[in-house]
This record gives sequence, structure tokens and C-alpha cells, in this order.
Amino acid sequence: MSWQRPDGRSPHELRPVKFERQFTRFAAGSVLACCGDTQVLCTVSVEEGVPPFLKGSGRGWLTAEYRMLPGATPQRQKREFLKLSGRTQEIQRLIGRSLRSTLDFAALGERTLIVDADVLQADAGTRTTSITGGYVALQEAVNALLGDGVIERSPLIHAVAAVSVGLLEGEPMLDLNYEEDVAAAVDFNVVLNENLDIIEVQGTAEEGSFSRTQMNGLMDMAESGIRELLSLQSHAFT
Repeated sequence: MSWQRPDGRSPHELRPVKFERQFTRFAAGSVLACCGDTQVLCTVSVEEGVPPFLKGSGRGWLTAEYRMLPGATPQRQKREFLKLSGRTQEIQRLIGRSLRSTLDFAALGERTLIVDADVLQADAGTRTTSITGGYVALQEAVNALLGDGVIERSPLIHAVAAVSVGLLEGEPMLDLNYEEDVAAAVDFNVVLNENLDIIEVQGTAEEGSFSRTQMNGLMDMAESGIRELLSLQSHAFT
């Protein structure tokens, strides 16, 4: 029996995606990124100066923080303060790596961009939504720096987007929601730039194993979804 998607989507269909720019007032870039019922507030702040290992280099830096707000899931989650869970650390490192891949740090100068991804509501795909929405917030912040004359040229060299794919009842599915995520036999998170070059792939068999042919099918499906996400990111500025 083939898997029937709970929301009636076809296997290769994304959930509805929306980017609400300038969602908050004070951040240089601010976007509410919605992917189905997953909602992530992505903000970008700019600080003068860089970590010690970059001082005097003329190059900037980007770092990311990720948090799940207490009311984001059916059961309240405690806030993470000094001690972050392994999951939180892994996700914010992934967001940071993905967004750093988009930048020419020499063009940024000795400034640090801080990307905050705060999950307001979680229905799976929070890390991929954080990356995809984080790039829109990053582009908004860069536009603000250019408009204020803080930098002379854009440091953005690539767009980036991310999506999940998985195998359910042996069939590839794009952009898993929570019900699908917990049922998937194989689960991948894929991050690509606008050239469809790979930034990162996180994939595992939750049970059993999967073949190279199945992996290729999942990657093809992820590539198709990311093409669509990249287009939606671009349309957010038109």
C-alpha cells in the first residue's frame, strides 16, 4: 500500500511557503518564514568587529543561533539557557555553515552577522525552514547595509535553500510534515545553492537500509524542491 499524504499533497509537492519580510522593526533583516504549519522567525543583526581569530584580516563572519520556543510544539518545551541540547547545537551549526557559504567575507569587512532562528510553531522541517528563511533575512540585511552606505558592494555570492525528503512505504516524498517525518524509513535534509551545488546532505535510514538508486531519487526530488524554493526567495523581493 502506498503512503497517502495527510494533507493530500502529491509526493513531489512542497507545503505552502511564505516569506513575510520586515516582520520586526529593529533587526537589519527580519522574515517570518512559513512552510506549511512550521513557522520560524529569522532575524539578522549586524555587529562591528569579528571573533579574535579574524581580527586584522579585513574579513567578516556569520554565526547562527537556533531555538525552539516553549509553545512551538503540542507539549511545552523548557527554554534552553546555558546548556544547549545536542540537537539545538547541531541545527544552529548547520544553519551557520549553510549561510556562510553564501558570503564573500572580504566584501563584508570586519563585521559579524548574527542570524537568529526562533521556531514559533513546529511541524517538522524547522532546520530547513530556518536556512531557507534565514537566507531571505540575510539578503534583506545586506540590502540595508548597502542602502546605508556601510558596505560598498554586496557580499552575497550565492543563494541557498534547504528541504527535507524521505522514503515512506518505499516511495520518495518531498518536504515532510511531522506525521511523515516520524513515519519515514529514510530521512534526508538537503542544502543546495542556486547552482544546485551541494552545501550539506544529512541522510539516514531510520530502519533497515536504502539503495544508491533510492538515494539518487531522493536527491533528484530535493533538487526539484529547492529550485522552487529559490524562485520563491527571489519573488520575496519583487
